Amino acid sequence: MNLRDTTVFITGASAGIGYACAEVCAEAGARLILAARRTERLIALSSTLRNRFGTESYVLTLDVRQRYDVASRIADLPDAWQTVDILINNAGLSRGLEPLYEGSIDDWEEMIDTNIKGLLYVTRALLPQMIERRSGTIINIASIAGREVYPKGNVYCATKSAVRSLSQAIYRDTNGYNIRVCNIDPGMVETEFSEVRFHGDTARAQAVYQGLTPLSARDVADVVLFCCTRPPHVTVHDVQIMPTAQASATLVYRQ
Repeated sequence: MNLRDTTVFITGASAGIGYACAEVCAEAGARLILAARRTERLIALSSTLRNRFGTESYVLTLDVRQRYDVASRIADLPDAWQTVDILINNAGLSRGLEPLYEGSIDDWEEMIDTNIKGLLYVTRALLPQMIERRSGTIINIASIAGREVYPKGNVYCATKSAVRSLSQAIYRDTNGYNIRVCNIDPGMVETEFSEVRFHGDTARAQAVYQGLTPLSARDVADVVLFCCTRPPHVTVHDVQIMPTAQASATLVYRQ
């Protein structure tokens, strides 16, 4: 589980799965580019990782939805941070839980812009250097929602299905260049996810995880680390990770 002498770029690093990925990669010895919108959280995370593991990190305030900003900020990284070995496309969110005919178009736009376009913008900015070096790993954090559409999940499920398709497309487009691409589909993970989905309704968000033990962000990050640390000839292309109490997107055993 050693990532020494590698540089890992993590989107959505300020919380949840992205934050946990930063922790496990730092513990494994990687240098980190921590990208997210909330600068203060990134600075605090960078300081914590430096104190705990001696990690060298670069804080990059970034909204992945902003096409030209993504391109310019990545192009303008300092020389010491230009070479990225591992990209973890983690930034993503869900907004709302309504039938399609009642859905908020603003919510739809935010999910599409973040979950699909954001992943595309960051990947497009970083993948050419991997192609040139003929080396690199891309981890895309998708969702069980990309495998199984559930009631009122419509647009969110569609965006995560797109992530799954893009993972497969990137893997095929880069065949022969020694690029590894892994799609990870978690089930229920207790992070800020539900609070964001329900626009800050904490009580409704907490009810999602009542009566079972959901995955933690660290559970998912451990799988990410495993995928990143396989021998160069091994690609873990597709992973589904679920709480034991969850049998499908809609079938959950609660005590």
